[in-house]
Amino acid sequence: MPQLRLCHVEELPEGSARGFGIVSPGRDRMFLVKHQGVLHGYLNDCPHWPGSPMAWRRDAYLNPDATRIVCSGHGAEFDITSGRCTLGPCLDQFLAPVDLEIDHEGIVHAYLPDTQVGPHARG
Repeated sequence: MPQLRLCHVEELPEGSARGFGIVSPGRDRMFLVKHQGVLHGYLNDCPHWPGSPMAWRRDAYLNPDATRIVCSGHGAEFDITSGRCTLGPCLDQFLAPVDLEIDHEGIVHAYLPDTQVGPHARG
């Protein structure tokens, strides 16, 4: 499973999200969310409509109060910690999680399936 270098853990503020692994302009392979001091990684792919990106604009993965991940396509809401859909057409389905590792220098790395690795991370 290829490893993708993302960013330093301190570069992602609490209550924010950021996309990585550029597929095409405006579309990232995956995204990170920092919630209650913990990083969560998911593929940028809504389970309701596979292949459809989650964000309506760069890094816009969260609702206004940063308590849920929101799909821009149809407004589905997902629990940040589990990726479970709590509202919308994909109720009780899950976002695909991404395995993360933080090295001794604080650099966050993601492990993506071979088909999900973009040409580079956006850091």
